[in-house]
Amino acid sequence: MKVSIIGGGGRVGSNAAICLQCAGIASEIQILDYNAELAEGEALDLMHGASALHDQRIYAGDYDRAADSDIFVITAGLRRKPDETRLDLIQRNVGLFTQILQNIKTAGMKQDAIVFVVSNPVDILTHLAVSYLGLPDSQVIGLGTMLDTARFRSLIANDLNLAPTQVKALILGEHGDSMFPVWSSATVGGLPLTGVKGFDANFQRMVFERTKKSGAEVISRKGGAGWAVGATIAETVHSVILDKKQLLPVSSLQKGNAYGLRDVCLSVPTVVGRKGAEQHIELELWPKEQQALQASSRALKEMLKSIA
Repeated sequence: MKVSIIGGGGRVGSNAAICLQCAGIASEIQILDYNAELAEGEALDLMHGASALHDQRIYAGDYDRAADSDIFVITAGLRRKPDETRLDLIQRNVGLFTQILQNIKTAGMKQDAIVFVVSNPVDILTHLAVSYLGLPDSQVIGLGTMLDTARFRSLIANDLNLAPTQVKALILGEHGDSMFPVWSSATVGGLPLTGVKGFDANFQRMVFERTKKSGAEVISRKGGAGWAVGATIAETVHSVILDKKQLLPVSSLQKGNAYGLRDVCLSVPTVVGRKGAEQHIELELWPKEQQALQASSRALKEMLKSIA
């Protein structure tokens, strides 16, 4: 299957490309960028490593050449400043994002293509893509709290000396200030985290606070996130390509069928397969978690009003 990365010359797009290349699951990877020469350079660099990795076609190109893509990964966008929330980006990024969507439509995308939004503010832009493209709702997904969840799990595992792949704990809601941890279903190796030494209320508070600050911490230390977000992009893309039906905290349109949410894009546990966001799974949340989810929904709807 073919994956086109729009904004593939940037840090996030290029990191996603190398993660997709190393896995060898996508048969084609196309790099698009406003800076065409940069896109050519990234594609050439990746192609040079093909003989040591996998038999894939990797190249740069324009929107016309991307028209037959199975998945469009949109990473293009203006970078968040260290003291800026993701939602502060909305007015600066909406114009750019709308032009990208128009280019995809004009090129004549496939009717069963998946549009995967990574650019921030991701929940707002995912909602915009749903409205603009006219695709079935399930075929437009956002990265949502995938990166937040990955950071959350890794920090829990690091601080409690556990295997990161065995920690299952979710961050849901907005990818931003109103996101929240779901401690009610957190496990390690299938067992509740409550049985692990050191897992107490103080630990919960500290690890979530660090999770919330992780994006700004990475920006201040190295200029922006790359490797972890690339890995979570690849995980989501692979769930689509292989029709894995993984339960992932991606952002997608809520229509009242889960959690009582309607006409807003945010992250809830979602089955991701070849058709995109195929099903929302409703967890039995603690009352405070349910309240936090509703608060996230209200915050995003207020922000949507500013671009209506």
